Amino acid sequence: MIVSVLLPMVGGLGLFLYGMRLMGDSIERAAGAKLRGILEKITSNKVVGMLLGVIFTAAIQSSSACTVLVVSFVNSGLMTLYQAAGVILGANIGTTVTSQLVSFNLSEIAPVFLIVGVLFSMFSKNQTVRKIADIITGFGVLFLGLSQMSSSMSVMKDVAIVKDTLASLTNPVFAIIVGTVLTAIIQSSSVTVSILLLMVNQGLIGIPISLYVILGCNIGACASAMLAGIAGNKDAKRAALIHLVFNIWGTIYMYIILTFGMAQIVALLEAISENPGRMIANAHTLFKVFQVAVLLPCTGIIVKITYLLVPGEDEGVNYRSKFQLQYIGTKVIFSPATAVVDAIKELERMASLASENINRAMNALITLDEEDIEEVYEVEKNINFLNHEITNYLVKINQLNLPVDDVRQIGALFHVANDIERIGDHAENVADSAKLRKEKGVTFSSDAQREMGELLDMVNNLIQYAIEIFSTDNDKHMGDVEDLEEKIDKKERELQDKHIERLQRNECTPEAGMIFSDVISGLERVADHATNLAFAIRDSELEDKRVKQVVNR
Repeated sequence: MIVSVLLPMVGGLGLFLYGMRLMGDSIERAAGAKLRGILEKITSNKVVGMLLGVIFTAAIQSSSACTVLVVSFVNSGLMTLYQAAGVILGANIGTTVTSQLVSFNLSEIAPVFLIVGVLFSMFSKNQTVRKIADIITGFGVLFLGLSQMSSSMSVMKDVAIVKDTLASLTNPVFAIIVGTVLTAIIQSSSVTVSILLLMVNQGLIGIPISLYVILGCNIGACASAMLAGIAGNKDAKRAALIHLVFNIWGTIYMYIILTFGMAQIVALLEAISENPGRMIANAHTLFKVFQVAVLLPCTGIIVKITYLLVPGEDEGVNYRSKFQLQYIGTKVIFSPATAVVDAIKELERMASLASENINRAMNALITLDEEDIEEVYEVEKNINFLNHEITNYLVKINQLNLPVDDVRQIGALFHVANDIERIGDHAENVADSAKLRKEKGVTFSSDAQREMGELLDMVNNLIQYAIEIFSTDNDKHMGDVEDLEEKIDKKERELQDKHIERLQRNECTPEAGMIFSDVISGLERVADHATNLAFAIRDSELEDKRVKQVVNR
């Protein structure tokens, strides 16, 4: 009897979880990059951050996904703890949207959503329509699972062992523990509250004890962020703790309020709800809104508490660290939603190394400093290591279910890694020239040194603009890059002509002339590769638009 009741229940739960995952993943694929972009540009205003947290979580149907994303942002340095606190508090409200939807019992029209979603997904060639169809399909599967769970629970109330077990759940503290453990296992407070809602509708559990289970669900929902924070730096751990401290604090004062005012709260819920299920959904929302309203002014205190729990500071990211990944790899937080963001940060670090190395090589060419020459070769090995590891990482994440806009960027990032590696190669070429000059005793005229310095200054300016454009996706300096690239091409031709004139006047030896010509030609190519960095993302966007136009015809 128990097995025949539990199997349909478990099957319904599976459909519910899959539908929720499909709907959330489809929304994240369709608009995840745009939603993430909003979070990246968040202001320090905690109220705005809270509202964005509500919207983001309501959209992707998962406070766990939102908080893990925020923890990843903090780990990458894209968001401060004070900014993260507001978003995390907002996520706690946004997660109640699912239970509100469930409470309206749309199970009867679930097959309509399912067939509409499947048909459009199978037969439409328009990518936008297919993305929306996947969301609709997930919605249908979710409510189909909900319907099956509800049917199973209607039979379950006649099973003596189930009735006796649930009837014994009278201790409020134990109810909180049950809610915490179940939610930590399922990794979603929305799912746990939805199941609780169905049980209340079937009369399996009473309203008063259910309110304590909801409080436990709030604490259990912190499990995903806490697991993500383990692999992160100290600020990432603190961000995860903000979520935990907030929910524990909120649970404590709600427990006190329920203990002394249970009758009044139940009366309020009955007054604003049409049925027991709606009472649970409304309780979930009201608890969260009340908690946020009380604790939002205390975000500064919550952040300070996390500093007490996780004392000290990280050593900080050293982009010069040899043969180590700083933002990607097994020792840092991995989240599909921030996978491309982390790759861009690692590429930015690689570009800084290459930029520094070209200047080190040019300095060694003039000073003939042996340590600088050897350092150029060592840094080049590090750049090659990063190129290999980043490329492997991009191959790996390209196979994941990433937001559509992120998938578009991956192709461009392969080219970016290659361009940065080529800049590193040119630095090595200059070091080779410095070594040759030292061995052969070749000298440069003051004019030649000045001209190489002028060209290097122009190339440095272009590289800095290019790195900024690539890493921030802000094309404010795109015109400067185009202008500098054109001037560098012209300057290189001009210097080659002057070099020939010096040779003709016997003011320069053939050996010095060869090195000079190779160096300025190499600097011009460095400028070309840097220009590619600036245009990489924009060109991929233009190509994506062209492909969409072809596909949608």
